[in-house]
Amino acid sequence: MKVKPAKQSTSTELPKSKDLPMTADAILKDFSHYFGRMLGRRDVNADSPFLYQAVVYAARDRLMERWGKTRDAIETKNNRRVSYLSLEFLMGRLLRNALLNLGIEDETTEALNRIGLDLEDIYEREKDAGLGNGGLGRLAACFLDSCATLALPVMGYGIRYQYGMFHQRIENGHQIEDPDSWLREGFPWEIERIEYTQTIKFGGRSNTYTDMSGTTRYQWVNTHDVLAIPFDVPIPGYENDIVNTLRLWSASATDGFDLEEFNAGSYVDAVASKNAAENISMVLYPNAATENGQELRLRQQYFLASASLQDTIRYWVSQHGDDFGEFAEKNCFQLNDTHPAVAVAELMRLLMDEHGLSWDEAWGITSSTMAYTNHTLLPEALELWPVSMFRGLLPRVLDIIYEINARFIAEISLRWPGDNDRVRRMSLIQEGGDPMLRMAYLAIVGSYSVNGVAALHSKLLREGLFSDFAELWPEKFNNKTNGVTQRRWLAACNRELAELISEKIGSEWTTDLAQLEKLAEFADDPEFQLRWRTIKQSNKSRLAKNIAAKTGLQVSTDTIFDVQVKRIHEYKRQLLNLLHAVHLYDRIRRGDGDDIVPRTIIIGGKAAPGYVMAKDIIKCINNVARVINSDPMMTGKLQLIFYPDYNVSAMELICPAADLSEQISTAGKEASGTGNMKFMMNGALTIGTLDGANVEIREAVGADNFFLFGLTVDQIEAMRGQYDPQAIIEADNDFKRVMDLLDSGHFNRFEAGLMDGITQAIREPADLWMTAADFRSFVDTQKVAAKAYVDTTHWTKMSILNTAASGQFSTDRTMRDYNDDIWHLEPVVLAEE
Repeated sequence: MKVKPAKQSTSTELPKSKDLPMTADAILKDFSHYFGRMLGRRDVNADSPFLYQAVVYAARDRLMERWGKTRDAIETKNNRRVSYLSLEFLMGRLLRNALLNLGIEDETTEALNRIGLDLEDIYEREKDAGLGNGGLGRLAACFLDSCATLALPVMGYGIRYQYGMFHQRIENGHQIEDPDSWLREGFPWEIERIEYTQTIKFGGRSNTYTDMSGTTRYQWVNTHDVLAIPFDVPIPGYENDIVNTLRLWSASATDGFDLEEFNAGSYVDAVASKNAAENISMVLYPNAATENGQELRLRQQYFLASASLQDTIRYWVSQHGDDFGEFAEKNCFQLNDTHPAVAVAELMRLLMDEHGLSWDEAWGITSSTMAYTNHTLLPEALELWPVSMFRGLLPRVLDIIYEINARFIAEISLRWPGDNDRVRRMSLIQEGGDPMLRMAYLAIVGSYSVNGVAALHSKLLREGLFSDFAELWPEKFNNKTNGVTQRRWLAACNRELAELISEKIGSEWTTDLAQLEKLAEFADDPEFQLRWRTIKQSNKSRLAKNIAAKTGLQVSTDTIFDVQVKRIHEYKRQLLNLLHAVHLYDRIRRGDGDDIVPRTIIIGGKAAPGYVMAKDIIKCINNVARVINSDPMMTGKLQLIFYPDYNVSAMELICPAADLSEQISTAGKEASGTGNMKFMMNGALTIGTLDGANVEIREAVGADNFFLFGLTVDQIEAMRGQYDPQAIIEADNDFKRVMDLLDSGHFNRFEAGLMDGITQAIREPADLWMTAADFRSFVDTQKVAAKAYVDTTHWTKMSILNTAASGQFSTDRTMRDYNDDIWHLEPVVLAEE
């Protein structure tokens, strides 16, 4: 392997300056500078985004100092580092978290108060960054927070989506998708790093040639290139002066404007290449219902993988030249789900085609640096791509995948001679009329670590979905149960509760969540219980005001807040929750509701634009809600709220206010869940199945403090092939009345047939989600939960114990597990001043 000498830097450093003060005086001075001089504004009483931007710039200056020192420390020590590739980073608002982690929230509050401004109002000016959709992206954001807090050198890589997911608007009960123009007023946190722009290839063809040593080499030629321009976002650790980086790639054309076409009057053609390139980073998860949508998603995945790998290699070459001898010792690429799996083949291409390594050298590096996290058991999310599409977009990458597969099949054949069925099952190519690439299998073959995200999920991966691979490489497979960051999901979003906790047990829990177990000794303390309940009521009042502003509906805080907020999907079973709401409605209408505990059911979430059934469920919920909420008989007893345009900021209001957390997915379908952890951490009690991390939550808090219902994974498997939902309905009078109401058109009097698809799905013997099978257990367990809520003292005790038991569900613990077992990083140590 030819080794080139490392390039010597010729840049000169700026003279060192003292760190900016963290006082209210200094913050006010910097705010005034940015508001007046940089942004050119004078009136601080005006309701404008410029107040928010000026505060961000003042905070960012302080982050910038620490950001530079963190980078210097990593480079000086030549630390091993992780590149964390994720198609989503659901960051939410960043200002509150930045001020909290810098330790200057009180000082910033004081500075703004001096000029008549309220920091809480400034917080509300910030838009949620449109960089993710659901749990996958929010988990990635929590991971970055914890890595910075633990001083682990981890760099996030994602895509800078122009429009994010979408804004959800409800019109006549239907979900309407509007563009999420989250960048319209700018994103003051980001720093454009145009000097690190990468070129991404698409199309073209593969060529072979013989190099000077007589070795056959490959070139990818006649390509249509796109530029990947990086924008960096600072990720501060909690009060430790560490600032890591999230690098987001924006797509741009190599030639954005064709003047010749423009002058010829072809105005559309003049910007055609610009538009085609920018589509890649335009929208998160384009609708894959069409071939064009599928192709765009594949472009996005390759764009992320190639840009991120090229960037890592660029840095390596700048420090070491083309000597890749220690590359694997110093680098790890963590693939957050299957979306970036193409990185396995792309790293091979870059090492061989661009840097002259042999196949064996490149494979040795690739298979020692790639680590794969699987987040789902659903086949739809395992990324199957038509070979024909892949060949048209990424011909050279496809060549490499076929070679990986050929060598892999040879390995299988040596281990299990003559087992052609096993070869067919494990091949990276799913043969047939239209052969498909199995990207999850590529990720497994190319990675040294494969992990699930909850104990049950990891068990099902090993014993079911990936059992052949686990038999071949048992040492690769491990579990890393998910978590959430307590800085955002308790300290920042539930300030009153955080202050009460710190008053009783100290503030160490912000970096050591296991400290919360000390709260258990106060669970029976009447005074502590009263303060706990008072804070919960205050949070419910905040949410009630927000719901009124969002929907026009007034909700009573004297009801149990029964909450299910998450992505709308059949396996998450918002439909089961709806059936329970109709059951309560039916009981009250029939005069059988005297013992019903007053309840406000809150459901929120977005459906993917192309997911017809999920959008039908949203429509169904809104129709039922309209009938329930307009019926005088329901007043003071039952309300059903569909919370529109659910996002991170909404969750920051909702989870502190929830009494009952609905985690009711079909057993064996939810990988982990993280909403369950956020609710638990804030004192909500869980009603749930033995699915995902629910299993570990129940073990942690104890069966007496968790409302368990439903079939287990084994029971569901035993029912397959003999499941008869109609018989279940007919045998249960309550269930039959619910279905009769849905069939009768009671909730859709002027929309004939609206509920037909929903009711047919419930009655379908092949229903994967077993909704009918769990109806009776769910209804009965809801009665148990309602009865428990009436006993205020005992319910408060259970609430306190849930928070006390949430310590193991911090991403700080999760990241330590990743680091101990997969990454093996040394914490960053900043240089002494």
